[in-house]
Amino acid sequence: MDSTATVPATLAGLSPGVRRITLDAAGVTLSALLSVPEHTEPRATVIAVHGGGMNAGYFDGQAHPETSLLALGASLGYTVLAVDRPGYGESTALFPDGLALAGQAVLLRAALADFTSRYASGAGLFLLAHSYGGKLVMSTAAGLTGDDGLLGLDISGCGHRFAPGDPVEGLKDNRRQWGPLRLYPPRTFRHSSAVVAPMPSREQGELGHWTELFASLAPRIRVPIRLTFAEHEAWWHHGEHDLADLASRLTAAPRVQIDRQPDAGHNISLGWAARSYHLRALAFLEDCVTRTGRGA
Repeated sequence: MDSTATVPATLAGLSPGVRRITLDAAGVTLSALLSVPEHTEPRATVIAVHGGGMNAGYFDGQAHPETSLLALGASLGYTVLAVDRPGYGESTALFPDGLALAGQAVLLRAALADFTSRYASGAGLFLLAHSYGGKLVMSTAAGLTGDDGLLGLDISGCGHRFAPGDPVEGLKDNRRQWGPLRLYPPRTFRHSSAVVAPMPSREQGELGHWTELFASLAPRIRVPIRLTFAEHEAWWHHGEHDLADLASRLTAAPRVQIDRQPDAGHNISLGWAARSYHLRALAFLEDCVTRTGRGA
């Protein structure tokens, strides 16, 4: 059900053409932001999944028009759906402590089934995620193939080995979270209340187990996957040896691409580099559509 479809985007704190909807995830209501192409059926659908301590608004940054993935994607012919993960947005009250990754993956799959039953998705679904959201899309995608309608994955700010330091304590470190502030439009932090949300305690509790979970998930990723690390990424080990080891574990993926985004901090989609990163992600999506032969 569209919850603010009649509210002008500027009054709802959204980019033009973006509206709020809700999804039925097996009886659980998840909130989301949606943008669709104005004059054509979608070429494909981007499902955007935010990281820890953020919400779906991360993909519709209001500090500068060029930071919004939702606006850019629709302008180029894609539907873009940014989902509030379980424990965020409408489901905060239901899951005040959050939900473990396995439970989030079950609900996300159900929410996507609801979405595709009501909206045209074009050639298929492309999961694009940031940071903790990358863990969720890998958990959700494990075992799925193109026959399930999944085109590929594009993940930024998520590796497999944490940089030194306690990851929970790292949540309090703005330098780790953002990198140099010059990398972001001046109004970014004035508008941050629209995109920042408390990170639920269960998510914090799972942080230290990611390396082991990744090792079990990686061989089960069976679609193309692209991972991007910001130049000033401080959460993860991302030297050449680390990235080679990460790629070597994705043994079932038909294509693994690892990129670096110059002049960017951890929150790439809110920075000056957002448009560059989003265009690269959409180019990878086009490669995935071409691979399936569904884009003609």
